[in-house]
Amino acid sequence: MEYKEIIYKTPVKEGLINHDKTYRDFEWKAVLDHFECFSNNEVNIAHEAIDKHATTNGKNKNALIWEDENGRQKEYTFQSIKRQSDKFANVLKNIGIEKGDRVFLFLPRIPELYIGIIALAKVGAIAGPLFSAFGPEAVKDRLLDCKAKAIITTPDLNQRVCEIKEQLPTLKHTILVDSGNTLEEGEVSYASEMNKASESYKMRWVDPEDYLYILYTSGTTGKPKGVTHAHNDMISQYLTTKWVLDLREDDVYWCTADPGWVTGTVYGIWGPWLNGVSQVVYDGRFDTEKWYSIIEKQKVTVWYTAPTALRMLMKAGVKAARNYDLSSLRYICSVGEPLNPEVIKWGIEVYGLTIHDNWWQTETGSIMIANYPSLPVKPGSMGKPFPGICAKIIDAKGKELPPGQHGLLALKRGWPSMMREIWGNRDKFDEYFRVSDWFATGDTAYVDDDGYFWFVGRADDVINTAGHRVGPFEVESALVEHDAIAEAGVIGKPDTERGEIIKAFVVLGQGHQPSDSLRDDIKGFVKNRLAAHAYPREIEFIESVPKTRSGKIMRRVLKARELGLPTGDLSTLEEE
Repeated sequence: MEYKEIIYKTPVKEGLINHDKTYRDFEWKAVLDHFECFSNNEVNIAHEAIDKHATTNGKNKNALIWEDENGRQKEYTFQSIKRQSDKFANVLKNIGIEKGDRVFLFLPRIPELYIGIIALAKVGAIAGPLFSAFGPEAVKDRLLDCKAKAIITTPDLNQRVCEIKEQLPTLKHTILVDSGNTLEEGEVSYASEMNKASESYKMRWVDPEDYLYILYTSGTTGKPKGVTHAHNDMISQYLTTKWVLDLREDDVYWCTADPGWVTGTVYGIWGPWLNGVSQVVYDGRFDTEKWYSIIEKQKVTVWYTAPTALRMLMKAGVKAARNYDLSSLRYICSVGEPLNPEVIKWGIEVYGLTIHDNWWQTETGSIMIANYPSLPVKPGSMGKPFPGICAKIIDAKGKELPPGQHGLLALKRGWPSMMREIWGNRDKFDEYFRVSDWFATGDTAYVDDDGYFWFVGRADDVINTAGHRVGPFEVESALVEHDAIAEAGVIGKPDTERGEIIKAFVVLGQGHQPSDSLRDDIKGFVKNRLAAHAYPREIEFIESVPKTRSGKIMRRVLKARELGLPTGDLSTLEEE
């Protein structure tokens, strides 16, 4: 279903002023002029993100404004981040961390996490951010796969590490933040070592293709796979932050994502700091009142969050937003799942701003397709490809499909932030490029006559009912427009007559109770908005929809539970 309404934007005077012209003329090499350190192929992203700003007029500008759920707050200038990361780089060097070593950060969203990632880049090590909610098995799978040498964690989280430590023969060091006086063999105190460390550190220059970070993504079967990225990612990360998130020098920016998710690493650390922008970090669980209070108190101007969070804010209602002064906001973006048109309409009503959705993956390393400030927004659309990105809709043989026809979303390989490796698994890496030089995203989509891309679903999520192909997202979007529904997930369920039927799992909003009459009303509601073949023939009321911590609906989990099949790796599930 293509949403017919178009939201027009007034011309912009900064950033990506003319998308279509820039897209035609763009060359990635032109971006290199922004960076100081691409001479002789010696670079380090930490220099461009922190040290460069710390030695200029921006040295006293806040780089990090941190707050936790108890209201505690700390502020770090670019100069102080440089000083702290230099000291920690010396700590890492002193315990034997070298270029190419894998070091994982198993931490809440505390300042030491951000300082640690910068320091690891400075020594040339490969950072592996982990969600603090991971259990022992999820941690073990990741550290074991890439032979991690060290982990940075807290005493509480270290209890989980201790459960699997004997199964990790390469793990030599555990660096404990906020540790007490008692340390076991192989453990060191972050605070104690930082107190002794020198503030003088000589940057380790690396090749642009040297690895920077590794993030593990889950699949339906097997262990999580280690998607590995290089310092060269900075080219894409810098420019997409500038042109898609529209960040400017005087902005106060808040990315709500945890660095355990690629958005939290790329656009919650590197992207804003490569642009010299102040950013807010909140260490705590989602809470409507708290989130709005942060925007009000910190005067956030640009906000990057997930559709799931926006739907929860919509569920909380207009009154909750009206209790706070949100007038500092000038731009909002979202990523994680396609953004329902209903949420965009609600955002205009409540925030007075159009929410700009964008699409990318852990493997792509930066935003690939987006809605931009300078282009009209078609609610529900992914937008248009970023300059330098060639996106096409192809069939299984690589043939380009015409506008309006569903097919595989593919990208021409060669952009700066493309993943360099699936750690230790060449066959898995090659699967992404099984169709000539095209990167197969695993998503199905179509492109319209105006060049806007529309998400249909994961290739294995698309429902074939009585010969009609239906994307789960369009049904979910129609469902959440119903007054009684807060969230929805949709799957195809095998059926002897139709091949598959559409089954919906819905979470009701406050004040609504499950009933047969409500089921019938929902079915009629969706049928009227979509088509006679595209409504859910079965509806199950549930307490919550399984989602990843990045906010993506885990339809495979819904389907596996429905059919009594194995659910696969669940380490990224929000609530297990």
